[in-house]
Amino acid sequence: QVQLVESGGGLVQAGGSLRLSCAASGRTFSTNAMGWFRQAPGKERDFVAAISYTYGITTYTEFVKGRFTISRDNAKNTVYLQMNSLKPEDTAIYYCATNKSPIPGRLSDEYDYWGQGTQVTVSS
Repeated sequence: QVQLVESGGGLVQAGGSLRLSCAASGRTFSTNAMGWFRQAPGKERDFVAAISYTYGITTYTEFVKGRFTISRDNAKNTVYLQMNSLKPEDTAIYYCATNKSPIPGRLSDEYDYWGQGTQVTVSS
């Protein structure tokens, strides 16, 4: 069983920054890619960013490129999402997830374990 716990969400003004953390435990975490998704009220859950295990290869949705940075600390079994220049449209519940493989894919079907989410609210 893999357990994921997100933290670091909160309320921030437009242009501000937040750093989300996802602490993972379980036997499948050590070599799996990790991803971040988000879901705004009344909308579908969308891909945000993902990172591989071995080489730190990253991929982002075009909506956050240049503003968000995903990273991971394998020794601590933790993945991070540094969010800068936040916009009101970034407001959502953010979820971290464990991929079924080391490949940092963009599709939710590629992920098997999910955290409970952390709320990010950006005011204008």
